[in-house]
Parts: sequence; structure tokens; C-alpha cells
Amino acid sequence: MLLSPPIKWGIIGCGDVCELKSGPAFYKAEGSSLVAVMRRDAAKAEDFAGRHCVARWYSDAGKLIADPEVDAIYIATPPSSHAQYAINAMRAGKPVYVEKPMATSYSECEEMNRVSLETGVPLFVAYYRRSMPYFLQVKEMIDNGEMGNIISVHVRFRMPAQPQDSDPHNRPWRVQPEIAGAGYFYDMACHSLDLLDFLLGKIVDACGQKSNRAGLYAAEDTVTASFRFASGVIGSGEWAYAAPAITKCDEVEMIGSKGYIRFATFSFTPILLQTAHNQAEYSFPRPQHIQQPMIETVVAQLLGCGKSPSDGISAARTNWVMDKILNR
Repeated sequence: MLLSPPIKWGIIGCGDVCELKSGPAFYKAEGSSLVAVMRRDAAKAEDFAGRHCVARWYSDAGKLIADPEVDAIYIATPPSSHAQYAINAMRAGKPVYVEKPMATSYSECEEMNRVSLETGVPLFVAYYRRSMPYFLQVKEMIDNGEMGNIISVHVRFRMPAQPQDSDPHNRPWRVQPEIAGAGYFYDMACHSLDLLDFLLGKIVDACGQKSNRAGLYAAEDTVTASFRFASGVIGSGEWAYAAPAITKCDEVEMIGSKGYIRFATFSFTPILLQTAHNQAEYSFPRPQHIQQPMIETVVAQLLGCGKSPSDGISAARTNWVMDKILNR
């Protein structure tokens, strides 16, 4: 499905993530423009539109989807509404770029992909690390064999509980399973797991353990996992979202036959490559609009001059892995 430039985007859910991470990229990327936004709070939708010079705003997602001036739709709502909004947009013939995680379960992802196939309308997912120079550097080193044959990979992520986590009247949606799919694991670990899919290929087996150690909310706050890739590489993961501040950690370590590489999923600390004969560090600045490189690939594909590395098929695999780890 090819569109003509500029692609005129509409956003469903113009909240915090749209302010800097993604929203401006839709009108800054070449061949792309932002023509409409939607938020259930009409005043906030109007305010966002005014500050970002967007021509139209809505408080009804159906009206934005039906807008004849909107070519494609970015869905930036919490995961519980991703599937329905994406399906409605695709049935209206409008390509979709949906926030991660793709949906609240693998079964919802399957339905979204079924509708994409049935309608012939493209479906993309905002696993934007697949397009960022920092992670492309890691992929280049792996593909060039700088670590030799990859043996194993290990993910470690720990952070303290957030102040609002214990507030029953203002608890984040990210720890409400009925909205997020699970807890912070579903919202954050998906980035690491999708990235591993991009770097090392498909995970074909996964299992895990989950627990709620702090008792601040109903969702799990501590998860461990083991998994195996189609290539035979094995991996492990540890995620703790209510850990002491002194244990804070954000690290992915890959072990190869020649050495190892260490990098971060979120903090963008320098990439470290260590072999018997070489030690090197690579640093990259965080982009102003962190999703812009990915959005540019989506625009390129819709214009017929490129290919995005993150679609509904690859993103659904990440939901499958997370559901396996959570024993769902």
C-alpha cells in the first residue's frame, strides 16, 4: 500500500509520549505531516493542537479515523485500546503505527495481524530502538563477527519503585493489568526483548517466574526468565521494579567466542566491546525526538522508498515471549 507525500498523520492519544518522543517527528520527518490529533479530554486535545500547530483536534477517535484528510494513524493510547483502534483504522483503509507493547496479549496481536492481512493495510509498531544508531552499532558488531560466535545473552534491569506506585488513587496505568496487560514488565521489558529479536533473531522457547515482592500494586514487580533463540543462543533476564536504589541496573551483556559486549536498553551508556585483543567504547547522543528514526522508516515504506524494521509480525513475537515468561 503506497501513499503520496506528504503523508498526513492523525494521532489517537496525544498525551505525554507525544510531546517530545514522537509527536514532533510526524511533522519534522521528510514526506510527513501531522494534520489531526485526538484525546478524550477535549481541552487537552485543543491545547496540544495549538502548541504543535495542528489544524484539527478531536475528542472522539472514530471521528479522527473517519477524517478524509487523515492518511495514516498513530495510536499512542494505553495498550488496552490498541487492538480496537488499530483494527478500526485498518478497516477504514488507513495504515497504523501503534505504540508498544503492541497489545495486552499475544492473542490480541494475532487478531490485529489477521485484519492487516485481510485488508492489505500495513501495521507498524513503535519498537523504535530498531532504528536508532546506538543499537544499529551493536547489530553491526554482531553481524561483523567482532565477538565471534554468540553464545549467550543476559538482561539485567532494576529500578526503585516510583512514588505514585503506592498511591491507590493515582496509581499509574502501567501497573494496572487490565490496562497495560501486566505491570512494568510488559511496558518496559518489551523493549529489551524486541531488541534481542532484532539483534539475534527469533526466540523460540521461553519460560519464567514472577512475583510481587513490594506489595504496592496487584501486578508483578519482579520477573526472571530464560529463553532460547532459533540459532541456539540461550539467554536469561532479570527485571525488578521495586528494588533498592543502590541496586539500580540497566545492562545487556552478550557473550561470544571472542569476548563480550555490554550496552543499555534505556540509559544509553557507552557500548563496551571487550575481546582478548581489543577494547572499544562507542557513544551516541540521545535523539531529541527518540522515535524519529523509526517514524522516518515507516514514512519511507508507505512512500515506497524503504522498509521499516518493526511491523505487526515482529512485534507480536515479543508479546508471545512475554506471555510465555509470565506463564499466560
